[in-house]
Formats: sequence, structure tokens, C-alpha cells
Amino acid sequence: MGKPCVVWFTGLSGAGKSTIAGLLTRRLCTLGCRTYLLDGDEVRRGLNKDLGFAAADRAENIRRLAEVARLMADAGLIVLVAAISPFRADRRAARELMPAGEFFEVFVDAPLAVAEARDVKGLYKKARRGELPNFTGIDSPYEAPEMPDVRIDTVTLSADQGAQLVLDHLQTAGVV
Repeated sequence: MGKPCVVWFTGLSGAGKSTIAGLLTRRLCTLGCRTYLLDGDEVRRGLNKDLGFAAADRAENIRRLAEVARLMADAGLIVLVAAISPFRADRRAARELMPAGEFFEVFVDAPLAVAEARDVKGLYKKARRGELPNFTGIDSPYEAPEMPDVRIDTVTLSADQGAQLVLDHLQTAGVV
């Protein structure tokens, strides 16, 4: 059950992308959908471990993620991608790899102050001390989506509510 597609979660580090994508993965599996979650942090530790955080490396990271997601969707999966993906052009290029109606951009919207307050990994503190150059939101920009398919305001919605919002959108779009 479920039509193949790519659901692309974007937002600052600590916004809740992986948490919400994980919850959605479980809900889709419960509904009998074949799905896979590509987490940006995990992919960077393996497939993309040769890449840094300069603009060109970030673009290549997203290009590779998008290509893998497309291949998995071609195999019939609903692919959830949770990656900061800070630049609009890179997200647009990912969308363009997919047939019309098979790519959904989900903006997990958390203000910088909220994302920093949730900083369980200590990344923002390191970035503020200059230990992590090119850190998104600190010394590298994040370009928020202008017209995401779904926007999750993580200040007012819980992770469960965010996952349900995306599921509702996928049901309306005829994916599930």
C-alpha cells in the first residue's frame, strides 16, 4: 500500500526533522506502506563521509541524498529524507529528480533560539565557540522554503502532531 514518493524534511539542526520523520515512518508501516528513512546525519557518517560543510560539499551531500531517494522511490518505497538541506536551489534540484506529484517538501520550522535550546548534541555551543565552521544558522545561512507542501511549527505543535499533519497531507495527495 502507498504510492512511491519522496518526503523531504528540511529545517535547522534540532528542529525535529528526524524525530517527526521517525514517527511518520512507524505510522506508514502500520498502514502497510513500504517506507525507508534516510537520515542526513547517518548518511554523512557513511555514503557522504568524504564531504565537509562548505557550500559545494553541502550541495553534493544533498545531490547524493536526492539520487538515493529517487532510486528507492523507483523501487516502490515511500522515502523519508531528514536533512538540514539549507539551500533552496539544492532542494529544488532534489524535487526536479522526481516525477510531478512524487516529492513533498516538509518545513520543520523552529526558530534558531528554539533549536539552540534543544541542542542535545551541543553543536550550537561548539559553533558559537568557532569549533564548527559553516554551521547552519550560525555562520552559514538557512534558506527557509518559500512554499513548502507542509509546514510544521514546532513551537505550537508536538512531534506527534507534526507527523500526523504530514500523514494527513499524504492521504489528501493520494499517496496513502
